Formats: sequence, C-alpha cells, structure tokens
Amino acid sequence: QVQLVESGGGLVQAGESLTLSCTASGPIFDIDYMGWYRQAPGKQREMVAETKGPTSNLITNYADSVRGRFSVSRDNAAFGLYLQMNDLKPEDTANYICNFNVNLRGYWRPFWGQGTQVTVSA
Repeated sequence: QVQLVESGGGLVQAGESLTLSCTASGPIFDIDYMGWYRQAPGKQREMVAETKGPTSNLITNYADSVRGRFSVSRDNAAFGLYLQMNDLKPEDTANYICNFNVNLRGYWRPFWGQGTQVTVSA
C-alpha cells in the first residue's frame, strides 16, 4: 500500500523558517499531483501549495496567504515534495498534510499523509 510520511514540523518563533518534507513509498507507477494542505483546530482544511501536471508543463499554485513566503518543490524520482516556509506567522500554525494523486498501474487514487505539526509563537 502507498504511504505518505511528512517531517520537518516544529515550534518556531514568528519570522523564522522551516522546511517540510513529504515522501511516498509503495507500488507507485506515477504521480500527477502533489500538494500541501493545512488544518488548524476548528478550521477547515485548506490548500497551501500544490504542483500538478507533467514535468514539462508543471503548474504551481499557492494560497494567497502564503504566496511570496512559501515555496514548493518536488523530486519526482524520489516521490518527494517539499515546502520551504519563510517569515512564518502565528496564523501559519496548523497540522501540515501532504496529498498525492498516485497511479497504481491501471488506476489513479489520492493518498494523504498524517501530517506534521507547525507551531509559530508570536
């Protein structure tokens, strides 16, 4: 079965940086979508940053609240997705979860990780 594992979360002060990683393992034939989401207590899950499409025409989107501060990158060979977060703010505090759309040789299926907690103190 496919598993996604996030890492890199922690407790930081406002203005500091963190880099999150998400790595997939299992019987993966291809991945066409990789995204970072976050969910804070009492709030809905929201998209933070996402990449989709073929490598030759990759589309990247960011939430308005993080554009210019966060940067997403991917390593297709390693089935890895990364999120560089700069100038963190207390409102960035949340559980950060990765989501991949995976081809399992014949059909596509989305998978979610368990998340890594990011806490930003004022």
